[in-house]
Amino acid sequence: MTARVGVVADTHCPEFLDHLPDRIFEVLEGVELVLHAGDIDGEDTLTSLRRLAPVEAVKGDHDRFLRALPDSREVTVEGKRIVIVHGQRSRWLEEPNTLFWTLSLGYFRPNRGLPRALRRRFPNADAIVYGHTHRARADTIDGVLVFNPGGVHQWSPATARRRLTQSPGWFEWCWLQVARHLRRYEKPSVGILEVSSSGIVPRVIAL
Repeated sequence: MTARVGVVADTHCPEFLDHLPDRIFEVLEGVELVLHAGDIDGEDTLTSLRRLAPVEAVKGDHDRFLRALPDSREVTVEGKRIVIVHGQRSRWLEEPNTLFWTLSLGYFRPNRGLPRALRRRFPNADAIVYGHTHRARADTIDGVLVFNPGGVHQWSPATARRRLTQSPGWFEWCWLQVARHLRRYEKPSVGILEVSSSGIVPRVIAL
């Protein structure tokens, strides 16, 4: 038997998005479970996703209003142990990565070592679902799937310009002056895991 699991991360709604894109509900229709890997931003976002299926979620570094959520959690689907975690690390690692990514106008690829770091952190998992990087990625490390569905919200020239109209703070305003000139950026996406006793197959779906 195969279970279909929807995977969502980095919705940032309503922080940066007014509402979830309608296409999420189209492409995830029929899933049996939804995993949210953090940076949710609002309880209403989880409520909306529950229209699809039960939701298991963790908090990210932007979830200051969702403190009751755990930093990580484990769910079992078809006998497979799936860990959900956002994936942020120390500010000493995060802030230089963000700076280099911004100054390179999106060409620098930060957090390249994150999948392997998560594999070491959760040695007993059959799969690890994470977010934070806003980049879809599927790695198999020592037989374990480490999967990022990408972000529902993505920084681009258009989203940076939109954010500038929302009266951001001074520091963010300065960052956005560079971000609005990004040359390389990701498209919004979610994921699906097809889970059976014989394995886990990931798929990324563009929104």
